[in-house]
Order: sequence, then structure tokens, then C-alpha cells
Amino acid sequence: MQIEKTPIDGVRIVKPDIYRDRRGYFLETYQCRRYEQIGIDVDFVQDNLSWSVRGTLRGLHFQRTRPQAKLVSVVFGEIFDVAVDIRPDSSSFGRWVGARLTAEEGRQVFIAEGFAHGFCVLSLRALVHYKCSDIYVPEDEGGILWSDEDIGIQWPVRNPLVSAKDRSYPLLGQLGAKDLPSVETLR
Repeated sequence: MQIEKTPIDGVRIVKPDIYRDRRGYFLETYQCRRYEQIGIDVDFVQDNLSWSVRGTLRGLHFQRTRPQAKLVSVVFGEIFDVAVDIRPDSSSFGRWVGARLTAEEGRQVFIAEGFAHGFCVLSLRALVHYKCSDIYVPEDEGGILWSDEDIGIQWPVRNPLVSAKDRSYPLLGQLGAKDLPSVETLR
């Protein structure tokens, strides 16, 4: 297994070992001791699956008082995965990092607590799996408009399919300290 740092501390690309032969391939998507050895020492408590069609854009989501670290992978298809640093005291606040993930490559993105997360689907369909370090609490959810020009995410889709909820989120600059994950809740 290899780990690749990104320009933003708290977001890393994980490249699991893949064992291929003429039948296909096998890989471990998660094994706590191996992930601890590469610096991902997180207790994941919830797994999510998202099935989407080409052009779907989901995000940018976060939890205010129960921030979630995430380990994102693609089971089927291809996505462009994005994390935006919304840690109030971070030197990279408001910056984003993105990565293409495919089922065939098996790469994963680890996103620490204190980031907004989103992705768009590049293949005809995609099945996205992500592990979370805290349970989802609907009334704790926050979001940032996916097309916030001050963040400047270069999404590789035009005219994405976006939910009404995701279209109604504010810009990052419109959020106050009370709207972002609090320093006390970030571990």
C-alpha cells in the first residue's frame, strides 16, 4: 500500500495493493492496522453507498458539530472527488484538492475532519463507497455551494445534475464561525 500526500494537509490519496490475474483482481479496501501504519488512525463508524448517473454532482457537504473524516472509494465507474478545507484556523482555509477515482485503479481519498466533501460522476454510472468517522445527523449538516467562485473548483462536468438542496447552499464567504466545524469538535 502506498500513500500520496496532496497540497493540503489532511487529504491523502491511498493506493492499496491490487492483486490481478486473468480472472480480475482482489484488493483490501480497508484494514485498520494497515491504515494506522500509514497514518490513518480513525475509528470509522458508518459506511455509505451512493449510486449516481453521469453528470451528477453531490456536495459540498459537512457536519457542523460532528465532523466526519472520510475514506472514499469507487466500487463501479469513475468520479472526480473534492475536499475543501473549512478548518477555521487552517493556513489552507478555502482551498480545495480533487482526484479522479476509478473502480479499476482502486485508489481512495482520505479526508480528515474539517473538510467539505463532494464529487461528480464522470462515467455512465458510478457506485461510490465512503467510510465515515461519525454518524450522519441530518440537523447537523451544512453545505457550501458547489460552484462558489472564490473556491474555484475546476469540476470536469458542464451543467451537472445537482439537487435542489445542494443548489441552495451559501457561498463559503457567507458562513460565519458558528456555521463551520468548531475548533472544539475537531480532533
